Amino acid sequence: MIRRMIGAAMLNAATFEEVEADGSATKQAMLVVVIVALATGVGAIGTGGVTGLVFGVIIGLAGWAAWAGITFFIGTTLLRGPDTQADWGELARTLGFAQSAGVLKVFAFIPFLGPIVFVIASILQLAAMVVAIRQALDYTSTWRAIGVALVGFIPYAILMAILQSIFRTGSG
Repeated sequence: MIRRMIGAAMLNAATFEEVEADGSATKQAMLVVVIVALATGVGAIGTGGVTGLVFGVIIGLAGWAAWAGITFFIGTTLLRGPDTQADWGELARTLGFAQSAGVLKVFAFIPFLGPIVFVIASILQLAAMVVAIRQALDYTSTWRAIGVALVGFIPYAILMAILQSIFRTGSG
């Protein structure tokens, strides 16, 4: 799993192909999402506390599942390529591992350096998501994968805003 996380963080297309093809890697992908959510929560512990950490994991898992569903729908219908063959699990696995660079967010609490590491990790995660989408949907074009991510971001952002609102209302 660690080898796969490193490969995903390094944007290695072969790693994403491996994860896509391994149906048993869904639990590993879920674990990656939890680890990244915990790392992000630890990095921001001063702002959310332990409650924020717990809800961050829950929201992270819900967001991951939703993002896989949204990209699956858009990528297999609206922006389907000629060779596109995928299921939700393939996207869930690749997108879960695409979050791997987020483990670096554990260092977000460090003055000056933390915010820089946070931004770099976020950029790597975004790039990995595009590679994950491209590989899982069997696209030959990175631009098509970027299109799926851009179109999918709107419903994803709305859903995450609703979840965040529920979290704030429920914890406050």
